[in-house]
Amino acid sequence: MDTQPVKQGSLFGGILLVAGCCIGAGMLGLPVLSAAAGFQPSFFVFFVCWLFMVTTGLLLLEVNLWYGKEISIITMAERTLGRYGKIATWSVFLFLFYSLMVAYIAASGSLVTDFIEQMTGAQIKAWIGSLMFCILFGGLIYMGTKAVDWFNRLLMLGLILFYALLVVLGAKYVNPDLLKHRDWSAATWVIPAVIVSFGFHNLVPSLTTYMHGNIRSLKLIIIIGSVIPLFIYLMWEWLILGIVPLSEFKLALDQGEIATHALKNAVGFSWIVDIAEAFAFFAIITSFLSVALSFVDFLADGLNVKKTPSGKIFLLALVLGPPFILALIYPTIFLMALNYAGGFGAVILFGILPALMVWKGRYYQHLPFAQIVPGGKPVLAIVILFAVWVIGLQFF
Repeated sequence: MDTQPVKQGSLFGGILLVAGCCIGAGMLGLPVLSAAAGFQPSFFVFFVCWLFMVTTGLLLLEVNLWYGKEISIITMAERTLGRYGKIATWSVFLFLFYSLMVAYIAASGSLVTDFIEQMTGAQIKAWIGSLMFCILFGGLIYMGTKAVDWFNRLLMLGLILFYALLVVLGAKYVNPDLLKHRDWSAATWVIPAVIVSFGFHNLVPSLTTYMHGNIRSLKLIIIIGSVIPLFIYLMWEWLILGIVPLSEFKLALDQGEIATHALKNAVGFSWIVDIAEAFAFFAIITSFLSVALSFVDFLADGLNVKKTPSGKIFLLALVLGPPFILALIYPTIFLMALNYAGGFGAVILFGILPALMVWKGRYYQHLPFAQIVPGGKPVLAIVILFAVWVIGLQFF
């Protein structure tokens, strides 16, 4: 009996997967961290970081295609860099996941308390808001991937709706004079947060399987899928930097607040603040759910824990407990955690490691490959040096 070939996945669907993976809570910190530099220097930084991340994404794709099937980044590292490469990758993954969870839980507290105060007039402490957030959405993760998937679709619709409303209705409030500020010396502050905001690399193995290893389609998915967030981020920067004075951003930076708080302080209570806070809430939840669900799977695989009811509770305690405690001790840690996630976790995991894996596979293991990223060793060296420079920024 003839069997029908499995149909290749949708190009459009793949593009949306990459874009959706990037867009999220990281946006809430970008204007606060980039305000000191101004819009024009930030525009340049965003483009450079996008170019870096799309290059490393294509490098990771090249490694993935050597093996011709869906394998994890950890397995790629083991096959190219050996046992120590596997251990290093696992450790950096752990650091990145925890850094992001700390950022999201810390930001959730103030958003929940603001929402409750607006709805009921009651005032609660931020840590109680974070606890409520963890219990509610941790329960959703306990229910499994299907429950998260359906709920996340609704959240993404809300995210898109409120972002569109914010840009369309808020554009008339943009003050062109605020966008003229430039300080190139402060442009490096935002680099780590921008890098982590273009983090789609964990999707590459799934996309390779989804598109049956079609190189042309996969390249288009990665490039176009990451250009969409670039455009959305730049529009977001233009809007927020054009409405909020620099003095409010300095205050938000000192207090570790998200961009919507700076907006509220600048314009007071109004419909634009309500829309911005709704957008922020959807952004935090979508990012939290995707990272937490991936983290649960990551720990279940790494620690060999079965997803029984007790096993899932144990995994959720590991995923949510330490970040909640850290966010409780340091409630203003959102921006710092975002910077550490990008400046150490993402730049090593999605920057240095793909370049090293390609270097080892191409020039030492002599694996058959279609060279997706041109330029040979010089390009790989530039990627590694840029990543090391970004890490060095965290110490100055």
